[in-house]
Amino acid sequence: MSDTPRRRPDARLILLLGALAACGPLSIDMYLPSLPALAASFGTSPAAAQSTLTSFMFGFSFGMLLYGPLSDAYGRRPVLLGGIALYALASIGCAAALSIDALVLVRFLQALGAGAASVLARAIARDAHEPGDAARVLSMLSIVTSIGPLLAPLIGGQLLLLGGWRVVFVALTLFGVTCAVTAYLRVPETWPKEKRASAAVGKSFAAYGHLLTDPVTWGHMMCGGMAFASMFAYITATPFVYIDYFHVKPQYYGLLFGLNIVGIIAGNVLNTRFVGRVGAMKMISAASFVSVAAALAVALVSLTGWGGLWSIVATLFFVVGVVGLLSANCTTELMHRYPKNAGAAAAVFGAMQLALGALASVAIGLFHDVSPHGMGVVIGVCGVLTFAGRTLVLRSHAAPVKV
Repeated sequence: MSDTPRRRPDARLILLLGALAACGPLSIDMYLPSLPALAASFGTSPAAAQSTLTSFMFGFSFGMLLYGPLSDAYGRRPVLLGGIALYALASIGCAAALSIDALVLVRFLQALGAGAASVLARAIARDAHEPGDAARVLSMLSIVTSIGPLLAPLIGGQLLLLGGWRVVFVALTLFGVTCAVTAYLRVPETWPKEKRASAAVGKSFAAYGHLLTDPVTWGHMMCGGMAFASMFAYITATPFVYIDYFHVKPQYYGLLFGLNIVGIIAGNVLNTRFVGRVGAMKMISAASFVSVAAALAVALVSLTGWGGLWSIVATLFFVVGVVGLLSANCTTELMHRYPKNAGAAAAVFGAMQLALGALASVAIGLFHDVSPHGMGVVIGVCGVLTFAGRTLVLRSHAAPVKV
């Protein structure tokens, strides 16, 4: 396909990119209601079942680091198509896994493929739209991407009742094949050949060195990354907290999960309305205040038991609600700071988010129980570090770019 010039926001392209970017979230959220059943199926512990989430996050993170520079050097489209094909094949392997160790491995490969869809959907959105529209476009992309996770646990719970946890991965395989075919037919190449010629693979990977010596990069990664880590602590813990501790039925887990996805959508809607008026930096600052306050509230109600299940659900709504807003604005600011290496910038930001999410998952597993206590501690720490990242961004943002 021919190179695509920058344009005003294109609803059809945003919808398609949102579906592609949803490969990762769907692969996490659709099988969350199945985690207790999966642990029972393999005769293993909750921590071992949660390790399938952790391996996915590490694979997703590594994939983002790999695909960003490759797409800068060879174009977005071929790298995207290769990643989605890997995702579909690995999803078949997940459905056929005969042990928890095999599932951990193929989940890593599934995530490696899904990473292409996530990082390149955002890079394509940035390539194809005017700089002034990019933050709004990424927020709209997040809204579209959030629709899948809103429904995924509900669908996953019903699939679990229909045929067990393996049926969930059969459904993800079908989704991956559909994404691969649609991307082949509809996604244009948005990275011009002349820019690729100046972005050899070695030079593209070297961009990581420049990015990682910039305090602004670390500020954005800490702010957006620790907010994401708090959400992933919630994702990892709540299947056991809700289902095993509070005795919520698996088919109803998705309803509680969906409330928090509504929070993400609401946060992104607010961002699309106000970021053009007040700017991304003010949105980052305001969302960071909400994040730390809500995270500390989650820690308080989780550790004391005040209000039971519904106080946890209510406070998590605000923790999760600002994650998409922070991610969209931190990503946009970082890519605009490094326009010649936008793919690498998106990749390093996304990889750090996912690595911190994986570490949050590991931290949850260290508590070795199904109570909300561990979740409260981890989310509280993440909230404080989110606010620290905001402070670093504001102090360092005026520094000159190194490349």
